[in-house]
Amino acid sequence: MKKNRLGRTDIQVSEIGLGTMTFGEQNSEADAHAQLDMAVDYGVNLIDTAELYAVPPRAETQGLTETYIGNWLKRRGGRDRVVIATKVAGPADWAAHIRGGPRLNAQHIEAAVEGSLRRLQTDYIDLYQVHWPERPTNFFGELGWRADAPARVESPIAIEETLAALDRLVRTGKVRAVGVSNETPWGVHEYLRLSDTNGWTRIASIQNPYSLLNRSFEVGLAEMAVAEDVPLLAYSPLAFGVLTGKYLQHQRPEGARLTRFPHYTRYSSPQALAASECYVQLAHQAGLPPAQMALAFVRQQPFVASTLIGATTLAQLRENLDSTQVTLDSTLLESIALIHRNYPYPAP
Repeated sequence: MKKNRLGRTDIQVSEIGLGTMTFGEQNSEADAHAQLDMAVDYGVNLIDTAELYAVPPRAETQGLTETYIGNWLKRRGGRDRVVIATKVAGPADWAAHIRGGPRLNAQHIEAAVEGSLRRLQTDYIDLYQVHWPERPTNFFGELGWRADAPARVESPIAIEETLAALDRLVRTGKVRAVGVSNETPWGVHEYLRLSDTNGWTRIASIQNPYSLLNRSFEVGLAEMAVAEDVPLLAYSPLAFGVLTGKYLQHQRPEGARLTRFPHYTRYSSPQALAASECYVQLAHQAGLPPAQMALAFVRQQPFVASTLIGATTLAQLRENLDSTQVTLDSTLLESIALIHRNYPYPAP
């Protein structure tokens, strides 16, 4: 599988990465290990997780995903052949069970990384990411930004303090590279400015949502990614599976994510479903599985270093991995652009 350089680091990541947030909720440990084996045997080297996982976040399952990966690493070996990416949680009501309410200060970041290292059964993390900003801004599908938006906590931790703590982790060897997730253009710029000003480690990646239903990364962040060598690790490239077509015509397949967790409505609004139907029809006309067309679109973008796929079955995983054999030609890309013009940003 093709590999891409992660920012200005010496880390090479596979163009498809394995997302793991279903491990510990929708997938058992045996399922998780089977997925990891299949992905790595296929050529995947990037495994993405977080201290928060499994999802939906619950105290009973928090950390299980990392634990499953750690047990797999111990069984399989070959730690140096995989790139392990994990994340530190920021403050949010639904993450209050982590450290009594996670923060992005030095104390919490140090505790978080030690917990991840222990669960992953490794002495270093290849890519350590800030899961979401502490300051009030728009992410996770929140629309718009207001100067008077309510803060999640009083006196949010400044990016400067967060980056200083991350820099210490790199200097001590616990972390090879750092990145951000669910960030904005201003946030990425601030991380880069502080790195240049203080001689601190530079963020190597941005993990944000990107799909046919959510192309908001193209406005502002794509230019930052290319100009500043901070590529995208694209999450939700299938928009919670909506772009496979399995939820169209009000279908709710047994065991599927939106069947089990209907409160996740980011990608299932009427406009998102209408756009999805157009993309699914286009894929069928092109003789492609809708999932493979959607994943190939993301993979072909010049600002993307890796497309993070998640699956609950090995059959789904295999189809997603096989998307690396698909290349969308200019005619198909023009048809995608037409749908995008008719349905711009239906699920930001």
